[in-house]
Amino acid sequence: MSIENRRFVTKAEQINSVSPWTQEEWLCRSDVVPNEDLLMVRATMEPGHCHPFHTHPTREEIIYILSGRAEQWVGTEHRILEPGQMALIRKGEVHGTYNVFSEKLVFLAILAPAQADEPGVVDVSTEEPWASLRQKQGHKTCTLR
Repeated sequence: MSIENRRFVTKAEQINSVSPWTQEEWLCRSDVVPNEDLLMVRATMEPGHCHPFHTHPTREEIIYILSGRAEQWVGTEHRILEPGQMALIRKGEVHGTYNVFSEKLVFLAILAPAQADEPGVVDVSTEEPWASLRQKQGHKTCTLR
């Protein structure tokens, strides 16, 4: 079936990739389905790994936890998210996802709009206050792939 007519996505049709942060299973993007407004990826983050502080200047994002736990930051506020919980990140808002736990973290990241001006992701993890925010509060460092 052509992408233009696809409305359902099987495991064989998803696009798998590895980013510096997670193993990714893309279920909704233009090379998978004829999406107009949404992007969706299921991400698996190994223990000790993270997607350090960053922003999406042109997209909103929802992070929804499927399994495991996340130390989720939105701005300077953080929560431990468990399965069935989510975080809303507005356009341009700094955020970071940290797996400081011993089990894998699996979550959905849903972003909109699908078509947006670049850059899609801006790393701010080496800029203050983000570079030292977690360490000042006694949080563990994390690993990238």
